[in-house]
Amino acid sequence: MSRGKFLKKIAAEVLGEGVAKKLWGRLEIIGDIAILRKPPDIDLDVLRPLAEEILRRLPYVRSVWAAVTPITGEFRVREFAHLAGEERSVTLYKEHGCVFKVDIRTVYISPALNYEHARIAKLVRPGEFIINMFAGAGLFSIIIAKLSKPSKVVSIDINPSAYRLMMENVKLNKVEGIVEPVLGDAREVVRRCCVGKADRVLMPLPELAIDYLPDALSALRGEGIVHVYYFITAGEREEAVEGAKRVFADALKKSGVEWEFVSGRVVRSVGPRYYQVVLDIRVKKTG
Repeated sequence: MSRGKFLKKIAAEVLGEGVAKKLWGRLEIIGDIAILRKPPDIDLDVLRPLAEEILRRLPYVRSVWAAVTPITGEFRVREFAHLAGEERSVTLYKEHGCVFKVDIRTVYISPALNYEHARIAKLVRPGEFIINMFAGAGLFSIIIAKLSKPSKVVSIDINPSAYRLMMENVKLNKVEGIVEPVLGDAREVVRRCCVGKADRVLMPLPELAIDYLPDALSALRGEGIVHVYYFITAGEREEAVEGAKRVFADALKKSGVEWEFVSGRVVRSVGPRYYQVVLDIRVKKTG
């Protein structure tokens, strides 16, 4: 049974079908923390018995929280309310043989990117110089360092909490000397020290993908790959990918580079007819 169906099932048993239908059908498990989303018209106290039941049925979960706001702000975090179990927002989260210390209240993390972390890492060739413009707690960067053989992964984030966690995670996973955490705005960091150095650039922050695309392109050597993540409204998943390609084709036409879409896929659905898409773009500078 999927976690979404599991959540709906026990919600119907504990709270009734009426409340269960209002819940977002996804239960996120990050380390030993479970997260559900609070519907706007349901009080937190109504959800506490459900949280207690989650603890009872999932022994590996030690703390349950409700996300009470969407992802907002410069640091891309939600507001959370504690529902049951240990009142602790810090946990150890594991993916692809790596372990990450994260704090759900201060840094964005999504298990839905699990496949993407490994997919990108497997595309990296030995010796590549990589720039991750929006690194968070370092998941993309560290998994690339562990699964592939890059020469360097410059791992940038503007969130001080994410940067501190990334520093810890680099040590936890023994990738010092390969992953280089940098605190700052990606645009300023690239302009200061990374123009013309990268073989591959990651842009896993959909809200800034278009605005920061010129700096991602400037970071590349003569030829390289840019991975852009983008949110788009579309009727179907295939339409989402094609719509994202049109958006970035318009932006790339203004850039003075040669380019081609190597691949594109829907990463996940984030709402009704609203998708997160990734495009892998091969770029060749002409100047």
